[in-house]
Amino acid sequence: MIGATDLATVTDPLAWIVVLTFATSAILSMRESPAARYGATGAWALFAVFWALMVPHYAIEMRSIVEGVLSAAAVPGSLYVAYLIYTERRSFEVLTRAVAIMGFIYLPFEAITVIRSGSIEMVVAHVEFILRAVGVEPTVITGPDGLRSTFLFLAEDGHRLTTRVILACTGIGSISIVAGLALSVDASPRRKLLGIAMAVPIIYGLNVLRVAFIALAHGFQWFAGFQDPIFLVFGIEDPYLVSYIVADRVISQSASVLVLILITLGLLRLIPELSTVVEDVLFLLTGREYDLDL
Repeated sequence: MIGATDLATVTDPLAWIVVLTFATSAILSMRESPAARYGATGAWALFAVFWALMVPHYAIEMRSIVEGVLSAAAVPGSLYVAYLIYTERRSFEVLTRAVAIMGFIYLPFEAITVIRSGSIEMVVAHVEFILRAVGVEPTVITGPDGLRSTFLFLAEDGHRLTTRVILACTGIGSISIVAGLALSVDASPRRKLLGIAMAVPIIYGLNVLRVAFIALAHGFQWFAGFQDPIFLVFGIEDPYLVSYIVADRVISQSASVLVLILITLGLLRLIPELSTVVEDVLFLLTGREYDLDL
């Protein structure tokens, strides 16, 4: 099995290649170039390769059912989009442009140390504030990344329970998705920026609450009674990890997907042009054409 570090040496540069390919296709489409179709086809095919490489990471190493299923579904989904574009059955022009914008928002947080570190430590500081507000005095220690990023609790028997905040805990993934969708459509700049200004604080605030919930659930072992099903489904043997798995991998990740969908649907009221993206997604899921008159 490829280790996380070895996988990153492949997926990190591939991610930039994928985003640049999406961006090139979007530019060609804006210029009404015949090559745009081939660029978009290649971009979505590369996207499928990227997600195929990520499936073992999410499903096996991270033990995330939600992310594992979504990344696995993204492989045939991306290939199907590539096929539809190549055969000229559907252009997916807006969705292609959205993915490019999402990548340019997210990847700097992944690649630039000062941005990544700053975002992680900001989340930690806000989670500390939340924990103190509910009467818990948190202990924060330096994590393996050299940042003040890890919450430490002690079990009754003295076992150390640590919850580390990483980039995925900052909410930048969801923020980049919503911002990418808003910026990709043909709407007035004012409404697009207003939509982003409304959505980003909501996403960030809910994300801070999510991290606080996970830290408390793990630190106080709220879900320790779910050992048998968690051991069976996730293949773990450490009883101290059960509460973390339930809080993060089951409850929080499922809720995050639902919240992201609800926020996107909420933005439709302010930016009805987003209906184009919704129509594209519905077509992929059902194979039927939709005309959402918003």
